[in-house]
Amino acid sequence: MLPITRWKFPNTNIGAQCLLFGELGISSIVSQILINRGITTLDEAKKFLFPSLEQLHNPFLMKDMKRGVDRIIVGISRNEKLVVYGDYDADGITSTVILVKFLREIHENTTYYIPGRIEEGYGLSKTAIDTFREDGIKLIITVDCGISNHEEIAYAISSGIDVIVTDHHEIPDIIPDCSAVINPHRSDCQFPFKSLAGVGVAFNLLIALRGKLRNLDFWKDRKYPNLREYLDLVAIGTIGDIVPLVEENRILSKIGLGVANNTKRVGLKALISICDMRDKPISSESAAFRLIPRINAAGRIGSPEDAVELLLTEDEGQAEMLAQRLDSYNRDRQAMEKIIFDEILEEINTSIDISKAYSLVFSSHEWHPGIIGIVASKLVDRFYRPAILISIQDGIGKGSGRSILEFNLYEGLEKRCSSLLLSYGGHRYAAGISIREEDIEKFSKILSKAVREEIGDEMLVPETAIDALCDLDEIDYNLVSQIEMLAPFGSMNPEPILCAKGIQLSNLATVGNNHLKMSANGNHAHYDTIWFNKGHLSSLLFGSTADIAFIPQVNHWNGKSSIQLKIKDASL
Repeated sequence: MLPITRWKFPNTNIGAQCLLFGELGISSIVSQILINRGITTLDEAKKFLFPSLEQLHNPFLMKDMKRGVDRIIVGISRNEKLVVYGDYDADGITSTVILVKFLREIHENTTYYIPGRIEEGYGLSKTAIDTFREDGIKLIITVDCGISNHEEIAYAISSGIDVIVTDHHEIPDIIPDCSAVINPHRSDCQFPFKSLAGVGVAFNLLIALRGKLRNLDFWKDRKYPNLREYLDLVAIGTIGDIVPLVEENRILSKIGLGVANNTKRVGLKALISICDMRDKPISSESAAFRLIPRINAAGRIGSPEDAVELLLTEDEGQAEMLAQRLDSYNRDRQAMEKIIFDEILEEINTSIDISKAYSLVFSSHEWHPGIIGIVASKLVDRFYRPAILISIQDGIGKGSGRSILEFNLYEGLEKRCSSLLLSYGGHRYAAGISIREEDIEKFSKILSKAVREEIGDEMLVPETAIDALCDLDEIDYNLVSQIEMLAPFGSMNPEPILCAKGIQLSNLATVGNNHLKMSANGNHAHYDTIWFNKGHLSSLLFGSTADIAFIPQVNHWNGKSSIQLKIKDASL
């Protein structure tokens, strides 16, 4: 049955189109794409198309930023032992690296700590704090975690250790009482942009710290650090955390990807090489599907310290060895992920009526807890329902969930399910939980009811937002180049989808892992197309004329380049 999604067409704005076309020389198609993203004035368009670091907000607008900076400077002046306490995903790892890299340049007594995903779990632990006390640590700086650790932080302070929290997750009922809590989601925080990744918050801390030290003449006899050189990792962490790639995140990611394409970082070069990307530009897509999974794999099934050390090292031999290790972790992760995904698909096919399932909750004693979040994402992509997978050990389930656009997973857990959970945290699209094994079935029913009551049946069909109608003969390298100016693409700034009607489809073939390759013909123009994971639709589309929703892109293959249409949906 086609189409397989709900198509939503934009309201055209001819006046705004003409303004942007006349002033910027961009096509009416690209003008409409900008309009669809709420960009209707010349000033807005210039800021979006040509982002600059000068557009970043003052980091001191963040609540407690001054307190955090002042406490770090006191620690440096006293030569205290500092530890950066991170998380084991790409956001937490890049946050850890940029803070450690900056601080070690000016303060040798800087170390880092990332908890083991399985042994300790997310966030601060009392066991780690005990170790810090024994090692003489006087200050903990959290990155990408800490906001939910008020008990552990109170324990640290009682142990004689101060704590600065930098985090971006939703604010719990109790905010930790410590030296500083820097999180743009705080209701009393005046920072205009709320959707930073953890690495974005950490980078703002570096901007503020560098500036305050400059005012104190700290850099008088030292090399003044160029924070632009840190943006390759800021971009990777931001893209990896799937935060909205708009406003401040767009600035950091777009400029950061440019830095990444010319990076001086030995470890990142080694990782790029192991991904066979040396002669290819790094985009948000290639970062998300090639670089970031390998960084994440270290924290999922290996050692997150391997990823941290890879990005910190200046030794080429060590970098090559660590990059190979991350690649090995990733191959193991892919194999484990396939086993879990296939197992769940079998259960769905044999015992679940997916049309009556408003959410998907599965659990097992056999699943690796570092893999289940990825599988949850794949289930959301396949069935367009919130999904939570739970790995059970010793009667306690550790769960990882992903959601759809229409359902705020964190709020759903907080308002409807919190009484059943031992702990939970996260944000709108992703969350982690801890739950007793005997409560999982009840939890599944309550979550399903919450989704049904909040969004209903219609919203459980994914939407394809069409950015503009066009004819195939309007597709050329100039248009594709203009569309690429809108990158990096991601949450809140998706790849633009165009629609062409009455297209003849021919030369259908299934290639690779169930991908559908076709020829599209219309208006005396002809393009090859690819529809990923839809080879099973070949017989349905054979010899047909259809409306197609697609993304035009340049395909590089065997040293040659050509325009290819990436199909998103088709309607007969």
